[in-house]
Amino acid sequence: MQTPPRRGSCIFLMWGFVMTIYRLVPVAPADDPHWDLALNQGEVVVHAHSPGEARAIAALEEASYLAGQIPKSTTQVVASAFRDEKLYAVKEESDSEFEDAGPVRVLRADFRVPDNYVPHTD
Repeated sequence: MQTPPRRGSCIFLMWGFVMTIYRLVPVAPADDPHWDLALNQGEVVVHAHSPGEARAIAALEEASYLAGQIPKSTTQVVASAFRDEKLYAVKEESDSEFEDAGPVRVLRADFRVPDNYVPHTD
């Protein structure tokens, strides 16, 4: 029997990719002025190949949630707090409730919509 590679090795196996599980954690204090530009969405858990990819996937999923579909423009993705290292840290999970195998995706999130949010339409 083949032994699965350790977490994060990203080797293709018969049952899928082994991905690293990342937790995106807000690190800036609530009164940090950077939060005026982006909403604190709390902690998000992501399957990804790298910390940068975890940030990008979280930002895309947040924008998709707000738009109700995959966004046509990238403004919401680029403006996401997940992409700002002053607002969010990315930590590799060494012990997680989630399986290592699976596609790149958000595993857990509780996205919120701002009260004054107006969706962009193309």
